Amino acid sequence: MRKVAFHTLGCKVNHYETEAIWQLFQSENYEKVDFDQTSDVYVINTCTVTNTGDKKSRQVIRRAIRKNPDAVICVTGCYAQTSPAEIMAIPGVDIVVGTQDRHKMIPYIEEFQNERKPINGVGNIMKTRVYEELDVPAFTDRTRASLKIQEGCNNFCTFCIIPWARGLLRSRDPEEVLKQARQLVYAGYKEIVLTGIHTGGYGEDMKDYNLARLLEELEQVEGLMRIRISSIEGSQITDDVIRVINDSQKIVRHLHVPLQSGSDTVLKRMRRKYTMDFYKERVQKLKGALPGLAVTSDVIVGFPGETEEEFQETYQAVRDVGFSELHVFPYSKRTGTPAARMENQVEDAVKHERVRKLISLSDQQAKEYASRYEGEVLEMIPEEEDKEDSRLLIGYTDNYMKVKVELDRAYIGEIVKVKITHSGYPYNKGMFVKVEKRPEAKV
Repeated sequence: MRKVAFHTLGCKVNHYETEAIWQLFQSENYEKVDFDQTSDVYVINTCTVTNTGDKKSRQVIRRAIRKNPDAVICVTGCYAQTSPAEIMAIPGVDIVVGTQDRHKMIPYIEEFQNERKPINGVGNIMKTRVYEELDVPAFTDRTRASLKIQEGCNNFCTFCIIPWARGLLRSRDPEEVLKQARQLVYAGYKEIVLTGIHTGGYGEDMKDYNLARLLEELEQVEGLMRIRISSIEGSQITDDVIRVINDSQKIVRHLHVPLQSGSDTVLKRMRRKYTMDFYKERVQKLKGALPGLAVTSDVIVGFPGETEEEFQETYQAVRDVGFSELHVFPYSKRTGTPAARMENQVEDAVKHERVRKLISLSDQQAKEYASRYEGEVLEMIPEEEDKEDSRLLIGYTDNYMKVKVELDRAYIGEIVKVKITHSGYPYNKGMFVKVEKRPEAKV
């Protein structure tokens, strides 16, 4: 039996796509082995969001070549899309496929084995207007299922390379989304995470269809218990989306709404499509629709030209909004983006000091948010055993609090009710109350 090994760098979408590529290999009777084992084929799914992403991708490619110089080395993903020539120049790379045409990977492998000539299968992503269907009926890790609903982004923020790696926004056919949602429920998943490169932009390229409509239709999927939206931009939180969230029984009390900066002048330099006032107003409306809503976010600190005043505006904005968790990144230059060429790059020492201040504020806010739920009973899905104590399972509540609870392994992937006995961050402690029974799924 031929063997294939995968290594995925980068975001949730990449992990989703690796699962989809594995389905293709599985249907050709390949056996999946660990990346550190000897394999006939190595597939490296790369990331290019930062220069470090490129570097890590190259290291992993070289590791695979060293492991088995006779193996077929396939490189795919965002770095493959933006820099195919750079990857082809690594001795030992056989096939490069970008962020489209993944279904051609296996025919390319056969072609390479016959002709022994490296293949560059990367096309012009900017010309692609159709969503590439990649089915994932089940996942290797069995608890939360991602469901990719769109691809690409039209925003061209000045710090971001992703439109060049993923192309322009294209939405998946709603029928395909619903079909896959039903498949995932049938496979036993209780929660589906809607994901994409610019998830909230779903439907912007369609006539008479949008994210709000899709959410309404997913609400009708029998047996589906929880719907989580992986990320949504402030500018995409329409009144329609808020209405659907308000009426929904299944959309969980957690939304990730990227902020990037709390200063209007920095947002303008980033070419973001909202002001701070607009962002706050949308989040307030959401919190009205979903009482107890956990809002998580991303912030870039030390963007070119960020003054002390602008950083203070961000700090104050974070305080005002009251996030339940923040991902804070120091700005890092991405070659090929407008921001990398901007004057007034901020010194590393200043960036790191600002990151430290924001992380400390974020930790405090996370603890404050969690403390509201001490003594409350919440629903959670246990995902894995605690590495330090196998009697404990770890999972997320509907409002994205990470809880450790003493429970048998058999409950992994089930919806259980737990009482929060001790709130904290990054973990809360809980006590098992009961199992939630679910309606049977129909396909």
